[in-house]
Amino acid sequence: MNNYKQIEAEILSASNILITAHKSADGDSIGSSLGLLYFIEKLGKQAKICHPDKAPSFLDFLDLSAISTMDEEPDEVTAFFDEADLIFCLDYNSTDRLGKGMQPLLESANCAKIMIDHHLDPQDFASLIVSETSVSSTAELIVELIEQSGNGALLDEKIGTPLYLGILTDTGSFRFNSVKPRTHEILAKLLTAGVKHNLIHELLNDTNTASRLRLQGFAMSEKMEILEDCYVAIISLTKEELAKYNYKKGDTDSLANLALSIKGMKAAIVLSERDGIIKISFRSKGKDYPVNELAAEHFDGGGHANAAGGMSEATMSETLDKLRSLFVKIF
Repeated sequence: MNNYKQIEAEILSASNILITAHKSADGDSIGSSLGLLYFIEKLGKQAKICHPDKAPSFLDFLDLSAISTMDEEPDEVTAFFDEADLIFCLDYNSTDRLGKGMQPLLESANCAKIMIDHHLDPQDFASLIVSETSVSSTAELIVELIEQSGNGALLDEKIGTPLYLGILTDTGSFRFNSVKPRTHEILAKLLTAGVKHNLIHELLNDTNTASRLRLQGFAMSEKMEILEDCYVAIISLTKEELAKYNYKKGDTDSLANLALSIKGMKAAIVLSERDGIIKISFRSKGKDYPVNELAAEHFDGGGHANAAGGMSEATMSETLDKLRSLFVKIF
């Protein structure tokens, strides 16, 4: 029995299925969670989704009502974990990616756990692990689950729409080198199933607010520093600057890619001061700038070679000084 048939068997034999994904929700964690939920329902079973926090506002065009969050409904989420006899762990490779609230719930849950993920260096915390680090996204792996478990005929627009979104967002609109021929084969299957790709692009991209565009303009014109010798761009935003432009979750998500689009640029880093810490987003191009290693070794983070995240509890100026010295030293 292949892993995907085994997962189908686990779904069919479970009574209380729980779907989890990582803290700081993104298109892939949301898309893979919803796609899996709708697939499970097509199999005639029920499931719950529990995430650590809310989805960013640019994903509001999806039906997010099925997702309970630890931030807003801790008692409900705790009850779901207590009742679960099967837990899916989507788009994360270590339990600490769930955050301080949900991590102990997962670790203490006495039931089968299935990890489906594409990040490097997975921890061995699940009873069944599907870890494909060369695959573009967890959403792509959910399509593989549907296809390779022999349920391809169940794939429809409802299941396919969030999965298309997950692949779209985690590949930078199909520009990253994680996109393989198989990725396009899967996209073709989703379109054949009725997914309206043009509508998804429109709903995802045509959602700017005036304050978000002003924040992005300020960040690019006033707060971007370029390390010419390293081909690195750094953007830093303090909590006061974010407040001035009425920051909402997701408003800074495109900044790193904007900076990385500068001709000749090899890496871009965005620092934003939120929730008492400095959150850091790393993006890069090519094999010579593995920003996941930098994030893991120096900023308590990790991710993919060309897309990673981290954090700093130091001041903004101290964190910037550390970044500058690291890039000069390493690259």
